Amino acid sequence: MKRILVPTDFSDHAHYALEVAAQLCRKTGSELFILNLLDLPTHMNDAVNSGVNIPEVMLFLKKTDDRLEDLKDEALLEGIKVTTATRIEKAFEGIVSYSKEHAVDLIVMGSHGASGFQELLIGSNTEKIVRTSDVPVLVIKNRVDTFTANKFVFASDFSSEIRKPFQKLIELAGIFDAELHLVMINTPNSFKPTHVAEDIMKNFIKEFSLPKHQLHIYNDTNVEKGILNFANKIDADVIGVSTHGRTGFAHFFNGSISEDLVNHAVRPVVTFKI
Repeated sequence: MKRILVPTDFSDHAHYALEVAAQLCRKTGSELFILNLLDLPTHMNDAVNSGVNIPEVMLFLKKTDDRLEDLKDEALLEGIKVTTATRIEKAFEGIVSYSKEHAVDLIVMGSHGASGFQELLIGSNTEKIVRTSDVPVLVIKNRVDTFTANKFVFASDFSSEIRKPFQKLIELAGIFDAELHLVMINTPNSFKPTHVAEDIMKNFIKEFSLPKHQLHIYNDTNVEKGILNFANKIDADVIGVSTHGRTGFAHFFNGSISEDLVNHAVRPVVTFKI
C-alpha cells in the first residue's frame, strides 16, 4: 500500500477517518491524499468551467484551501507526506475519479451513524462511492484511538466472482498481521447443510496463500444480522464485505445495498468491489 485517500467535508466524522488514515500511513509508509469536493449549483458550475470567476466561489475555495493547510499542520500528520486538493465536482464522482488519477490503494471515509450509507460529504451517497470505486473503501463510524485489525471478519458466499476482491482482502490483512475469520451466513431463505457450506469454503480458499485464518458458518435470520452478530460474538476489529459494481452489494446481499449493516455496525467496515 502506497497511497491512501481521505475525502473530507471538515466534519467530525471526516476527521475520525483522517485519524485512522494517518495511523495507516505511519504503519505502511504511505502517502496521504486529502480531498475536498465542492458541489456547486449547475449554473455556477457551468460558469466556473467556462473560466468565469464568481467571487463567492473564489472566496469559498480560498477558505477551503486554508482549512486544508490547517489540516496538514496538525500534529497527527507530522512526518507523513500529505497532498491536499479541492475540486468543484459532485462528491462521489470526484472521489472515484481522483482516486484513479492518483493510483490510490485505499479510500478511508467517515460515515454518520444516524444515516449509515445515506449522507456523506455534502449530501453525497456513500453507496455510489462504494459501488463505483475500484479500490477498497474503509468506512469509519466512530473515533478509533488505535486502529487495529487483529480480528478481521470477511463475510461472503465464496463464489468464484469473489476471487479478485478476496486477494485484495488478503493483502490488506497481511499489513496488520490479522487473523482472518471467514464466515458464510446461513439463512432460512438460503440454507446450506453444514457439510456443503464447509466444502464450498474449503474449495474456494485452496488457490490462495492465506495468513492465519479460521472458517465459520453462522446461522441467522438474514445476512446482515448474521454478520453483525458474528462480529459481536468474536469481538471483531473490522468487518469486510464484497460489493458489486452494478447492483451494490453482491447477490450475497440479494442484489441490494444493505444499509442496516453499516448503520448498525459500530466497527469499521471495509468494502471490496467485485
